[in-house]
Amino acid sequence: MSAILEIRNATRRFGGLTAVDNVSFSVPSQGVTAVIGPNGAGKTTLFNIIAGTFAPSEGAILLAGTDVTALKPEEKAKHGLVRTFQLVKLFQSLTALENVKVGFHLRTTGGLLAALLRPGWFRTAEADVEERALALLDLVGLSAVARKPASILPYGQQRLLEIARALATEPRILLLDEPAAGLNAEESEKLAHTIRRIAAQGKAILLIEHDMKLVMDIADEVVVLDYGRKIAQGTPEAVKLDRAVIDAYLG
Repeated sequence: MSAILEIRNATRRFGGLTAVDNVSFSVPSQGVTAVIGPNGAGKTTLFNIIAGTFAPSEGAILLAGTDVTALKPEEKAKHGLVRTFQLVKLFQSLTALENVKVGFHLRTTGGLLAALLRPGWFRTAEADVEERALALLDLVGLSAVARKPASILPYGQQRLLEIARALATEPRILLLDEPAAGLNAEESEKLAHTIRRIAAQGKAILLIEHDMKLVMDIADEVVVLDYGRKIAQGTPEAVKLDRAVIDAYLG
């Protein structure tokens, strides 16, 4: 399977500290790739390099063969590289449906004049966006709360809503930043089911996560970092038996 994302020799230094050290791997165009590692392993810094929050000190990020290293996060999003954050960032006063519809604005056309005059083509496009937003809410299991304000949803549902909104931007690859953070066991299981459903529809997903049960349940490939370096890569079954990985977590 071809790679949708390639990380080539990514390095990031902060003064005398090397947070990410010559990390390379690729992400297939379909399926779930997880980046794991102990606290301080460099996972979040690597994610920020990929997403464009930080520029690498060295190395390159390629999206479908195109060098996007120097692009800002919003520019990468337009190219199809979209991320969620560890802390939920929703429009709390909007409904779940309205939050997802906001995500479609990255790919839709129109403007203030069209919104005021509401010509036929605009109304058709608006109806199409609502239909597609409802389909995404169904995908993540939130159809029943489509008309409810995001602010009253339980935290687990807010997590799923953020994923639905990210999917509305039609990403070529979705980056999930510790999606299970703060979730209980039941919510984590729902999240795992949702991620599997998204991947089964042909999406590429790259996530960083501390919940090892979640990772082992859903990941097709696992990349392990320790002190900023990649120490292992492979299937979940192979990685959990790797001596370097065992030493990093237990030593």
